[in-house]
Amino acid sequence: MKTTRFFLAFLFAMVLPCLNYSQAVENNIQLRGNLDNSRIQFLKNKKGNVAFMGGSITEMNGYRPMVADQLKKRFPETNFTFIDAGISSTCSNTGAFRLERDVLTKPIDLFFIEFAVNDDQDAHHSRKDCIRGLEGIIRHARKSNPNMDIIVTFFVNEGMLKTLQDGKTPLTIETHESVAKNYKVSTINLAKEVAERISANSLTWKQYGGVHPAPFGNAIAATMIDNLFNEAWKNPWGKTDSPKAHEMPAPLDPLSYEAGRFIDPKNAVIKSGWTLGVPDWKSLQGGKRDRFTSVPVLYASEAGAEINLEFEGTAVGAFIVAGPDAGIVLASIDGSDPKPVDLLHSYSKGLHYPRTVMFGTDLKPGKHTLKLVIAKETKGAGNAARILQFCAN
Repeated sequence: MKTTRFFLAFLFAMVLPCLNYSQAVENNIQLRGNLDNSRIQFLKNKKGNVAFMGGSITEMNGYRPMVADQLKKRFPETNFTFIDAGISSTCSNTGAFRLERDVLTKPIDLFFIEFAVNDDQDAHHSRKDCIRGLEGIIRHARKSNPNMDIIVTFFVNEGMLKTLQDGKTPLTIETHESVAKNYKVSTINLAKEVAERISANSLTWKQYGGVHPAPFGNAIAATMIDNLFNEAWKNPWGKTDSPKAHEMPAPLDPLSYEAGRFIDPKNAVIKSGWTLGVPDWKSLQGGKRDRFTSVPVLYASEAGAEINLEFEGTAVGAFIVAGPDAGIVLASIDGSDPKPVDLLHSYSKGLHYPRTVMFGTDLKPGKHTLKLVIAKETKGAGNAARILQFCAN
């Protein structure tokens, strides 16, 4: 670990002086509102809680530790706590539901969010889904701490890169940008920066490193964030300055997942065929990720297995791991006609893949009952369902 951090620090020091970002500051770095509250906290109280949430781009040792090192260098007398809330493959909807568990365990001063790529290639979100996820995260975060400064970074995959080079904006970036504007949240459009530099022949996709950026690509992201800091904090601070709550505008979508939360699977009532415990993962085909193989899950693999869950809110779903044997569940809310929900994902063929599936949205506020039954039909190699957490809004 120390060797990795030393390498990143060395690369950062060597690469950054070679990068020209005057154009990026003007075009692809958007300072909205201010980042005053976090600076006041870091300088006045000498403490800072900084969280990073996203998918595998955040979970990997990439831009996240580089930005952490930047902050420690800028504020050498500050005692920082850094939270890595990156989980590979997860989208902004999953982020909204896991926010309390994974981020809001401390009062966060500065919050970095990254979901543009996963909302695109993993979740295939519609505009509505993108809004409900990211807006839910931002509103929930700001309700927990109205002084919280937030920065959203847009990374890029091959499909998004082509869209940008064609002069268009990918759906997830356009939608996340609209949410950021509504809440005066600063953004780093790394995706557009990379597309422009590749088109200008000053960068190649190979140099950048691909969907999961190489250290060189992550250094570009970290430099853009550092330039945002330069702009936001260019004026001296006053020792008598005090934090001011950020404005909370009307939501773009009143049903965004701002009250998103996990519900422990043990709250479900097992009618037949389900088990709460740790599956025999070794007997199952497909790759597994360690973070999911030692925790209890609610699971079943036979058609007709049934559970009920009482919940309160306007939406309900589940955070699951879907492997090659993932099946279809029939979801019924308050006695409604069962709706088939396919748990299989295109990435499930060789991996027990984490994803959030929704059983009901746009519900009337109040108490509801969810009924799940394993269907006989399946598109995969089995009829399995493995629920890590239920989700409700």
